[in-house]
Amino acid sequence: MAKRIVIIQGHPDPRPTHFGHALADAYAKGAEAAGHECRRLEVATLDFPLLRLKEDFESGTPPESIRQAQETIQWAEHLLIIFPLWNGMMPALLKGFFEQVFRPGFALTSDSHGMPKKLLTGRTARVVVTMGMPAFVYRWYFRAHGLKSLTRGLLGFSGFAPIKETLIGTVEGMDAAKRAGWLETMRRLGSSGS
Repeated sequence: MAKRIVIIQGHPDPRPTHFGHALADAYAKGAEAAGHECRRLEVATLDFPLLRLKEDFESGTPPESIRQAQETIQWAEHLLIIFPLWNGMMPALLKGFFEQVFRPGFALTSDSHGMPKKLLTGRTARVVVTMGMPAFVYRWYFRAHGLKSLTRGLLGFSGFAPIKETLIGTVEGMDAAKRAGWLETMRRLGSSGS
């Protein structure tokens, strides 16, 4: 069954020369060949300020680029989020983007008892993180805290389920055959819409 897929490219450098961009392209090619409809959000090309005040987060008017991103995410049935690991977390620009997009009233709200109500249920997600260290070191030694804050926190609290993770380690030292293998993996994931 065809899905509506949004690919969020979270690298803060807009130049399409990073491995994450190639991974996104491979995923999109696989998805489109299988009949899925894809849209992209390139965070590095969007113009938005960082939030500084609680009032702006809770009740401020989102800039036009963020409002359009919210519409795109609401359209989606599946999100693919790709970013490089920087200092154990997502890059600051991507975090700033998520803070702007996943505001109260869009991602979640509170019921009459103050309990959170998820507003983005019925959607799935995959988070792909590239990194210089071996992926098992990030997952087992560092416990993947930066990734968990996105998957169990932001996405989970908003209603996304299931949320799958793909960690790609030692990117800088990866040979051509290994890179080709990862690109094929992404193509297959795109084809399946997962």
